[in-house]
Amino acid sequence: MTFNSLEFLVFYPIVAFLYFLLPHRLRMPLLLIASYYFYACYNPVLLLLIIGTTLVSWLFARAMERTDSLRLRRLYMTLTLVVCLGVLFFFKYFDFLYGSVKGIIELFGGEISSLELGLVLPVGISFYTFQTLSYVIDVYRGRIECERSFFYYALFVSFFPQLVAGPIERPENLLPQLKAEHKFAREDAVAGAKHVIVGFFKKIVVADLLSVYVEAVYSSPNEATGLGVVIATCFFAAQIYCDFSGYTDIAIGCARIMGIRLMQNFNHPYSSSSIKEFWSRWHISLSSWFKDYLYIPLGGSRCGRWRYYLNLMIVFLVSGLWHGAAWTFVLWGALHGIYQIVGHLTLPARQALLKRFNLTEKSIPVSCFRRIFTFILVAFSWIFFRAGSVSDAFTLIGRLFSGWGGGIGETLSLMGLSTVGIVTSAVSLLLLLLIDSAVVYGEERETGNELSSDLLVKNGSFLYFVWLILFAWLLLYSKDVVSTFIYFQF
Repeated sequence: MTFNSLEFLVFYPIVAFLYFLLPHRLRMPLLLIASYYFYACYNPVLLLLIIGTTLVSWLFARAMERTDSLRLRRLYMTLTLVVCLGVLFFFKYFDFLYGSVKGIIELFGGEISSLELGLVLPVGISFYTFQTLSYVIDVYRGRIECERSFFYYALFVSFFPQLVAGPIERPENLLPQLKAEHKFAREDAVAGAKHVIVGFFKKIVVADLLSVYVEAVYSSPNEATGLGVVIATCFFAAQIYCDFSGYTDIAIGCARIMGIRLMQNFNHPYSSSSIKEFWSRWHISLSSWFKDYLYIPLGGSRCGRWRYYLNLMIVFLVSGLWHGAAWTFVLWGALHGIYQIVGHLTLPARQALLKRFNLTEKSIPVSCFRRIFTFILVAFSWIFFRAGSVSDAFTLIGRLFSGWGGGIGETLSLMGLSTVGIVTSAVSLLLLLLIDSAVVYGEERETGNELSSDLLVKNGSFLYFVWLILFAWLLLYSKDVVSTFIYFQF
């Protein structure tokens, strides 16, 4: 069951209706059962895995709080990391690392027997593993108290709106809200519904439509033209943003309707004027997780220059591996680490250049150039993220320099972009800019207990977007184009 499935359109209203109908003491069991059912729809057997991870992390956290011995607390913390990260490693990285080692051995003429297990990657394992680790680490540090109720903790780990693809919630934010009694509020219902509608628009109207043209280029890199790579990569930048932030909007909206507020996970990342700013706006819950639990413990920037650069590279290499067990993701993470290091190294020279021409970073020409240049860097890195292999990625990059012999017509033909497709894509992207700003991030402000009306609702045209999404949904289902969310594989 995915958000963009007909099953979810039946499942969620029933859960929300029962949530407000039942007394408070029965809401936790309802949400926990609903969350486990939601996850079991992907693979019932793997439900045992999330329950086991939840139980182990809860028991060790309880044990840590019950002892004053630092040695025992460190032991329990270590055991939690070994179990939770061990499960993640086994299912997600065993075949990848074994295949890499096997390839190196065979490269030097050696032989090794095949041990690839072909394991099924549990959906959302990277997300709920990091969520359990944040809880246990915070208990170890004394930042939060251990949750006494296993069932409330289990709901914190498995809360179905954000279970599969985040945002990665912190216990101090989500746990108290799960325990609180929420009454139906029109303001929450309206705000939540807007998020859900925008999320469906991003996923169905934009991401799924653009995915067809992206796939046409990235599935046949040897046939791609330079222009095709540029268009497809820009389309993928929009696709992955709409796919992932669309999921987040639906998750935030579904939780908000029930009175629960999840953290913001995106904040106009493509308007960033630097790579550092991009990572403060993109997948915010993951970026902040790495900052709090990896970057700062490594020393952060409070150390020598080269140690600082090493810390950055470690964080981004781990981030790349978190996204997928493939060298393409490692290179993608490494590239972002290099971007940050080069940006830091060139900062004095860039500041001196601006001073020479009597400009500042906030000057309109400088600001525009920085935003465009940052987007180009981010889009270029998406080639590694999207490519099926490292060789495919370098083939596509090579086409950027040598594949400009064909005309525009040949490129559009190879991508399957007709006149209708071009117009549809352009209109969808323009509508995305409108609703992303006006509905979710730009005009949704709270004044007391009332929400200010945004542009679309004020003009009575928001229902047109609902009908547009429904029409696009039916169209995509009829053409068998609807896909799962990209981040489900992480």
